Amino acid sequence: MTASVQALREERAAKAREARNLLDTKTGKDWTDDVRNQVDAIYAEIDRLDEQLARFDRVLKIEDSLEQRGRGLHAQNGLSIDENAATIQAEKAIFSAWARGGVEALTDDQRAHVRARRQEAERIYGQQSVGTGSQGGFLVPRDFSATLLERVAAFGGMRAVASVIQTDGGASIDYPTVDETASEGELVGESVQASGGDIAFGTTSIDAYKYSSKIVVIPIELLQDSRIDIEPYVTAALANRIARVTNRHFTVGSGVSQPRGIVVAAGAGKVAPAGQTTSIGYDDFVDMEHAIDPAYRSNGGWMFHDQTLKAVKKLKDSQGRPLWRPGVTGGDPADILNYGFTINQHMPVLAAGAKAVLFGDFKKYLIRDAMAVTLFRFADSRYMEKGQVGFLAWSRHDGDLIDASNEAVKSFQTAAA
Repeated sequence: MTASVQALREERAAKAREARNLLDTKTGKDWTDDVRNQVDAIYAEIDRLDEQLARFDRVLKIEDSLEQRGRGLHAQNGLSIDENAATIQAEKAIFSAWARGGVEALTDDQRAHVRARRQEAERIYGQQSVGTGSQGGFLVPRDFSATLLERVAAFGGMRAVASVIQTDGGASIDYPTVDETASEGELVGESVQASGGDIAFGTTSIDAYKYSSKIVVIPIELLQDSRIDIEPYVTAALANRIARVTNRHFTVGSGVSQPRGIVVAAGAGKVAPAGQTTSIGYDDFVDMEHAIDPAYRSNGGWMFHDQTLKAVKKLKDSQGRPLWRPGVTGGDPADILNYGFTINQHMPVLAAGAKAVLFGDFKKYLIRDAMAVTLFRFADSRYMEKGQVGFLAWSRHDGDLIDASNEAVKSFQTAAA
């Protein structure tokens, strides 16, 4: 795999250098339709290579995470890496047996292991967070919980750029904030007393809202096929659903009984003039860049919907060159005004009154994951009549912009209709 990834990166780098060379040398009257078509064709090839590299990158990240997880368990419980690996494999076997046949399919030793895990979880999370029940209430293996959250993270969007913390329990956290953007010292004369300058401290409450994957149904034939590793199949189905709903709330959540999304929390950067309801121009990007305090701009980036990127790729600077430029390597991302961007499919598209583009330091947005994931299995007549088994996951999350100054992230809003 490593050789294939390197070959793709080298091919992409060559294409990017070719595009940048054309952008740098073909300006003014030399920027002809033929050159424009040539650059567009190179961009299309770069997009294809980026998709392939993204698939490889996801696999490599999962492999790295698995290795780190084993080392993390060793640091927590003092057991050897081999002992922890054996525990993980035992819990995988328990999960597979439970997923295929329910509690009745577990051996006495496996049931004893589950009881021990439940007692441990009740001690850490509290009894109400663990749950019981003949239909499920299965506190998933440690490895399953971490893998599910990894797959949620791989969904991208807000998690690709925000700060993420993981907590054992779900109690509310008062996260400290401070506004020092306008504070400065003073010049004083000899023997003159210094004046006071109180720091504006504040707090933002980070909770742990309960999310459901909704019930995912899996054909009984798939569960009965022992050749299929059922855990990745179940994990992917559940994680994708939780990832979508949480990313939506991390992006446009109201903050009332749900996370406050980055779009809602962002300050006003620029509102387009009357009549500009479905477009954004080069000048708008420049104005947005300078709407952010330089203290935050050094970590700045853009965020918008993929359809907005499509419009951005057609924009030209004052020299008639495309505003969007591809990165030279896979690790050197494409940029706009020398700032990278994140595609978030829950961002509003360019429409009347929409906050369609964000700019700023997205690390100031904090996402919290409570690590207790509970999974239920449904095999009652409602499902068995159709030859199916249902699975339902519960997990808890929250997110908010941790910025007392409200200067870290700002929005571009199109004109009202």
